[in-house]
Amino acid sequence: MTSSSSDSTGLPVTVVLPVLNEQVNLTAALESVQWASEIFVVDSGSTDGTIEIAEAHGATVIQFVYQLGGPKKKAWSLRNLPFSHDWALYLDGDERIPEELRKEIAGVLATPMHDGYYMDREFFFRGKELRSYRPDWNLRLFRHRLASIEDLGMHHLEGTGDNEIHEHFTLEGSTGFLKTPLLHNDYRGIGPWVDRHNKYAIWEAHLYRRLRDEPVSFALASVRDPTSRNRLIRRVWVRLPGRPMLRFLIWYFGKRAILDGWPGLQYAFLMAWYELIISFKVAELENR
Repeated sequence: MTSSSSDSTGLPVTVVLPVLNEQVNLTAALESVQWASEIFVVDSGSTDGTIEIAEAHGATVIQFVYQLGGPKKKAWSLRNLPFSHDWALYLDGDERIPEELRKEIAGVLATPMHDGYYMDREFFFRGKELRSYRPDWNLRLFRHRLASIEDLGMHHLEGTGDNEIHEHFTLEGSTGFLKTPLLHNDYRGIGPWVDRHNKYAIWEAHLYRRLRDEPVSFALASVRDPTSRNRLIRRVWVRLPGRPMLRFLIWYFGKRAILDGWPGLQYAFLMAWYELIISFKVAELENR
């Protein structure tokens, strides 16, 4: 642990940023949450200037060392960080909180109607906002004592990294939705995206095999909750043939990436490529 970020003049919320080698993005992320009275940067041994940037912005830096089979970074932070506040806001290193969203957060902290709030994400790809990416609801602001991370029993997988991939936060309490999206813009270029999704594909391949064996439930609760709805869709998805082509068609026409021009077409192709890599990895697992 390094410098303390607690500030009684800020909003009563603890911001948590799980990071690894995020020096290109971290300054913008931290500057967008300087209004929070406490900021933790949970680092995994960065070798660039990530730690120095975090300290310069008054964040408390905590080093996390992942042990295969143990909790990953977000789940670990929920149970081990010395939170000074009841409310936590989780933010990735390539995300920012715009001013209008800050105002919404201040409002719900002053008079909370729920125990947690979903945020949409405005995604930028190669410098252009992709309208096709939205909505992308994520539970990010919540009372941390009521929160947990989905445990899909996949902590044993090597090569998937130490941060949760698609395991979502869950909450034992009521949830609401904020109107203003947070901004997701990775300044590092396409290389880290490809590396990250190659790791994701290993995890996804194991998950696909598991979801194929699980029943498809259309319970009303599964339709209303974004996380449960996503799980329902995925159980149907893994049973469909021709998924790489389907994913391209869904993104380009169904999600209207065609309206995002050339970047939209590129991203739709990348989604198809990602689905193809998952399919290859599923086949490798089944042929072992």
